[in-house]
Amino acid sequence: MSEVKVILIRRSWLRPALVAALCALALAGCAGNKKPKVRLAYEERPVELLYSTGADRMDKHLWSQAVDYFREVERQHPYSEWSRRAILMQAFAHYQANDYDEAIADSDRFISLYPGHSAAAYAHYLKAICYFEQIVDVGRDQAATGQALDNLREVASRYPSTEYAHDARLKIDMVNDQLAGKEMTIGRWYLRQGDTIAAVGRFKTVVDRYQTTSHTPEALYRLVEAYLTVGLLDEARKNGAVLGYNYPGDAWYADAYRLLTSKGLRPAVEPSANSRRSLFHIPFTKDKSRTAPPPMATTASAMAVKSDAGAASTEALPATEPTATVTKDTKDPNATPKKRGWFHLPFTKG
Repeated sequence: MSEVKVILIRRSWLRPALVAALCALALAGCAGNKKPKVRLAYEERPVELLYSTGADRMDKHLWSQAVDYFREVERQHPYSEWSRRAILMQAFAHYQANDYDEAIADSDRFISLYPGHSAAAYAHYLKAICYFEQIVDVGRDQAATGQALDNLREVASRYPSTEYAHDARLKIDMVNDQLAGKEMTIGRWYLRQGDTIAAVGRFKTVVDRYQTTSHTPEALYRLVEAYLTVGLLDEARKNGAVLGYNYPGDAWYADAYRLLTSKGLRPAVEPSANSRRSLFHIPFTKDKSRTAPPPMATTASAMAVKSDAGAASTEALPATEPTATVTKDTKDPNATPKKRGWFHLPFTKG
C-alpha cells in the first residue's frame, strides 16, 4: 500500500511537467504548420531586370515582394541612380502596405543619404503622409497629429512650388480642424465637470490658434457662456461681439445673442433671421489614391545601362521611365526590352 502511495505522489509531481511538455509540443506543431517567409535568393542580375521585376510586383500590389526586389537593387547596385530610386520605391511599397514605421524609416534614410537630391522633397512628403494617415479620432491621443502637422508644414515651407506642397497645405487645414476638435472635446468635458476656468483655456486655444477652423463659432459661444457663469460680463460681451462680427448668420451667434440679452447685455449686431449652424467643415479623409507616387527620373544619362557584351556604347533609358524586360523572376539577358512604367497607379489631385 505504501509503495502505491509513493507512486501516486510521484506521478502527481510529474503532472505539471507533463502538461508543460505537451503544450510545448502542441505549440511547436502549430509553428511547424506556418509557412516560412520566402526570401529572395541572392543572385546577381542586371539592375534593370531587378528594378522592372520590382515594378511588376508593385503593379500587382504585391508590396512585400516589391520591397525584396528593390532591396536587391540597392544591395547589388549601390551608389547608383537606380539605388536612389529603389529606396523611394521601398518607402512607397511600405506605405501602401500600411507599414508606416518602415516607410518613415526609408524616407529618413533617403533624406540622410541624399539631402540635396531633387527627390528629397518627395521623401519629406511621404513621411508627412505616413504620420497623417495615423491620425485617430479626437477622443484619443493626438501624438501622430502633431507629428503630421510639423512634417506637413516643413513640406509646404521648404518646397512651396511643388505639387507636394499643394497637397500638404490641404492636409494642414484638415489637421488643424482635427486639433481644434480635440480642444473642443476637452473643453466641453471640463464644462460638464464644472471646471469653468479650465474649459475657458481650451476654448481660447481654439480661438487664438485655430481661428480659421470650423470650430471657432462654437468656441466663441462657449466662451460667452463660461464667462457669464463666472461673472466676467465684459469678457462675455467682447467674445459675443467678435462672434457677431465674424459670424452674424451662424446659429451659435443666435444662441449667444439670446444668452447675452437675457443678462441685460444686448449686443449691437442682431443675428440673421435665418441663422443656421455653419456648414463649413473640412472632412478628414485618408485616401491613398490621392497620394503622389515617387517621381520619375529626371536625367536619362543617370539611367544609362551598358550592354552585356561590354561594348563601349551605352543606350540611355528614357527620362520618364526605365526599360522593363521581365515580369518573371528569371534572368534572361537576351530578352527583348520593352517599355513599362514603374507601376500603374493613377495620380489624381483633389
